[in-house]
Amino acid sequence: MTQKIIAVAVNQDGTIAAHAGRAANWRVYVASESGVELAWTLNLTEFGGLHEWHVRGDGNRHPLHDVDVAIAASAGDGVIRRLAERNTELLTTSETSPLQAIAAYLAGTLAAGLPHDEQQCLNGHP
Repeated sequence: MTQKIIAVAVNQDGTIAAHAGRAANWRVYVASESGVELAWTLNLTEFGGLHEWHVRGDGNRHPLHDVDVAIAASAGDGVIRRLAERNTELLTTSETSPLQAIAAYLAGTLAAGLPHDEQQCLNGHP
């Protein structure tokens, strides 16, 4: 396996956050042959979240553009597509543990995520 950088959206209690676009906290892990370890955390303001970044549409890079894979419980098609344009794959899962989600992803068995809740996207999607 080659090294992968994997970001997981997390709630205050450490479980996987429900909405990628609104997630303020991300744990970023490095997965390699020697295992999975926490590399850094991202603590975003409300203006730094993925939703605000992609509705702004100014072309600037987001910190998650530097990861290979991002995982959250749900995500809209727009943010999934826009991250993919920057070579970041955004996956959703019903798993609640970040480390178990990463292990399942690496094994090719990551459980499907929750449906996207449009109500949480107050500004809509372009």
